[in-house]
Amino acid sequence: MSSRQTIHFGEKPLRIEDIVAFAHASVNAEISTSAHLQRKIDAGVAFLDQLLEKEGVIYGVTTGYGDSVTVDIPLDLVKELPLHLTRFHGCGLGAHFSAAQTRAILATRLASLTQGYSGVSWELLHLLRDMINHDILPLIPQEGSVGASGDLTPLSYVAGALVGEREVRFNEQVMSAQEAFAQSGLTAITLRPKEGLAMMNGTAVMTAVACLAFERASYAVKLATRITALSSIALKGNSHHFDEILFSVKPHSGQQQVAKWIRDDLNHYSHPRNADRLQDRYSIRCAPHIIGVLADSLPWFRQFIENELNSANDNPIIDGEGEHVLHGGHFYGGHIAMAMDSMKNAVANLADLADRQIASLVDTRYNNGLPSNLSDAQQQRRYINHGFKAVQIGASAFTAEALKLTMPASVFSRSTECHNQDKVSMGTIAARDCLRVLELTEQVLACTLLAAVQGLRLRIQRGELQQSALSEDIASMYQDISGYFANLEEDRPLESTLRQTVEYIQNQRWTLYE
Repeated sequence: MSSRQTIHFGEKPLRIEDIVAFAHASVNAEISTSAHLQRKIDAGVAFLDQLLEKEGVIYGVTTGYGDSVTVDIPLDLVKELPLHLTRFHGCGLGAHFSAAQTRAILATRLASLTQGYSGVSWELLHLLRDMINHDILPLIPQEGSVGASGDLTPLSYVAGALVGEREVRFNEQVMSAQEAFAQSGLTAITLRPKEGLAMMNGTAVMTAVACLAFERASYAVKLATRITALSSIALKGNSHHFDEILFSVKPHSGQQQVAKWIRDDLNHYSHPRNADRLQDRYSIRCAPHIIGVLADSLPWFRQFIENELNSANDNPIIDGEGEHVLHGGHFYGGHIAMAMDSMKNAVANLADLADRQIASLVDTRYNNGLPSNLSDAQQQRRYINHGFKAVQIGASAFTAEALKLTMPASVFSRSTECHNQDKVSMGTIAARDCLRVLELTEQVLACTLLAAVQGLRLRIQRGELQQSALSEDIASMYQDISGYFANLEEDRPLESTLRQTVEYIQNQRWTLYE
């Protein structure tokens, strides 16, 4: 751990990239030792203790939760209340979040608590930090949050682990949190009043997932751009569609950037390509306008996500220094819901774009002389070889599923919990949907990438294109992919090659447009 960079919580605002680094287990967590943070944390704990001594009324501390706010908790039971919160919310279902996603969730929750307005103790903060650094990862079911009173059910699995009552992943095994703590020299804590709510009543799950979605969407912009350039070359497209003067008159900066990347990839000024068609089909000609929507949306997605990441988002807010208990609704995940619903729409459009590009590549009516389905079968063998035919069908299937998931989750608010949570954000569902749309889109991009490389290969083999005329970046990527994807002359199963390509995409194997 000592060789890794350390990120200090409570010192300065975190960026999406910081949460991604935690997801990849490439950084350590530490908590700021600044006097300012020390005062806020100490004051919050002291103020809560003071209120309890005076029998003050605090939601979720001396009252029941949610609609049970009218139930006064006897003071001799107040200390047990946080534990019961973690237990009765232990009803999540569905697949568990991955190890990377769980690391991001832990780091995101620590980011909120170290704002200093949650009334939690140093003991809790230090154990949460230690869980991150020792890679003790609670098993968190993905389903069960409506994203309004925060991610209560999924975060209960983090709170439950802190007290030693839930299962965790540790050293590639599933075991009890108590056992993992024992092996790591750590000790479970007893939650103080308010600490159950502080852990669970917030937006950490949806925000963590949003950070990971943002990283993947940012890469998808660049990859869809590169695939468009490869497809344009393979289709003998018209490079003038990406001219700098043309795009200067429609000044969306992201769209202009995409056009420049394609223009550079095509070596437009060194080797301008004039196709037989004056105008290419929209899936090539309008690619900067389609990809540019996502490119131009990324800055405001970042603003929404990072504002949420660096917020205190539980309830009530404890202002220890000013001695205020502020009851509100900062757990509501509306901004993340909007960002994720919007992002999945823009990302799915990349899938639709790539699906139209592969459809042109395989169809002899549109591919400007390439063989049917991009098969390089010998003339006497062409009757039984079908090349990319099924891959194109698969790309359409993945695209259809991605498009189906673009219905905004945020419009499906459900009144829950005895109508106390009568308007909810569905932010966690929106974030999970976005990850699925990204996964499907990456699969479509993999299909079209391989098809474009095959088309480029056929042009070069036929002498219709000189490899030396390719830009350096295009040539490098073409050679790399050709190294593991052999010429498709005779039909063969392509599943393993597609899976390998999807893995390369998700691991961002190719450095694009730095």
